[in-house]
Amino acid sequence: MKHAVLVIDIQNALVNPVPKPFEIDAVMQRINQVTKLARSINTPVIFIQHECPNSIVEHGTEVWQLPSDLEVDATDHIVRKTTPDSFLRTNLEELLRSLGVKNVTICGYASEFCVDTTVRRAAALGYNVQIVSDAHTTHDKEHASACDIRKHHNATLPSVTSFGSKITSIPADNIEL
Repeated sequence: MKHAVLVIDIQNALVNPVPKPFEIDAVMQRINQVTKLARSINTPVIFIQHECPNSIVEHGTEVWQLPSDLEVDATDHIVRKTTPDSFLRTNLEELLRSLGVKNVTICGYASEFCVDTTVRRAAALGYNVQIVSDAHTTHDKEHASACDIRKHHNATLPSVTSFGSKITSIPADNIEL
């Protein structure tokens, strides 16, 4: 079954503030590792970018752009979104269907918002989901560290079975596309 790699919200405004997200440099290296693997076997790579007018992620601004450390190829796809759900009011589902995708591999920012929401929505739509367990991140919160938030999502999302789709959490070194 055909895969696609979804890279969510790795944008200058979200990954470069001070303090930076947890392990962001290592996370971006792992994302590059997964997307390089995907391209080598003709698996589609889709970068998803959040946008909101008059905000730090206003479409077209420098801070809305993908960071220069992120490896992007001319064959990659870009999807623009306005909510934590990468499918809501976007062309993502149409794109995945046109590419014959049945399985998605998800990484990016922020673990507890856009990554979590997109994983759940993908599973609800019938896609099997691989979360790249060490290639999603967030910032520390008052109630939990970013490390603990990532661990929590890696542990709990695979327990969601009611959608009928399989959700797994796998480190970048073990990803199979």
